[in-house]
Amino acid sequence: MAAGLDRYEVKLDDVFEGPMDLLVHLIKKNEVNIYDIPIALITDQYLEYLEWIKAMNIDLAGSFILMAATLAQIKSKMLLPVHDDDDDDDDDPRMEIIRPLNEYLQMKAAAEQLSQRDLLGQNTFTRSVPDMDIQPDSEDTYIQVGLFELIDAFRQILIDLDAEQQMDFSAERISIKDRINQIVEILEEKKSVTFIELFTQPVHKSDVVITFLAILEMVKLNLLNIAQHTQTGIIRLFYI
Repeated sequence: MAAGLDRYEVKLDDVFEGPMDLLVHLIKKNEVNIYDIPIALITDQYLEYLEWIKAMNIDLAGSFILMAATLAQIKSKMLLPVHDDDDDDDDDPRMEIIRPLNEYLQMKAAAEQLSQRDLLGQNTFTRSVPDMDIQPDSEDTYIQVGLFELIDAFRQILIDLDAEQQMDFSAERISIKDRINQIVEILEEKKSVTFIELFTQPVHKSDVVITFLAILEMVKLNLLNIAQHTQTGIIRLFYI
């Protein structure tokens, strides 16, 4: 493994979203009803994300593993035969995850509403002013994105690369620290940049991975914000 990746660790639930957020991301991505989750599909995709994250040499917190085990258990229960008298929703194995997921979404929605206000006193709020401008044009609309949208973008870049390229970390390549410095220089000049603009041809898969890890570290250090264009789906990095 290259020096830039050796012993690199990010604890996802300390810096980014946790396992519930990954579950919500998959439900939205598959456009399914929270009360009718295709548990086999969601479980398989959840495990795929975990494998990809571990392949990036990122430390997985125990909460992600626990969620994976819960989903696997529910999946196995769903394979059992259903009796005619088992039509109560309480008998649906998926309720084990639906209930906490629904509660989590409600708490997250409430937290997001509060985060949009500045606390002046115990019960006094005022509207907050956005701390960054992520609308280069009046017709452009951007939304903040999280870790899993970021993962999707990088996975797509890897898919688009030559399928015969291997994840070879044995060669000496640029370190994560150096890659961060490169990205900072680009952002200081342009203020914002898309993922594609970070790469010059030819692109090697190892370069993509190191860039991904560098961006994770920059988010952790609060050096940039990541937003997605609502119409084109293009993800852009904004320098803070």
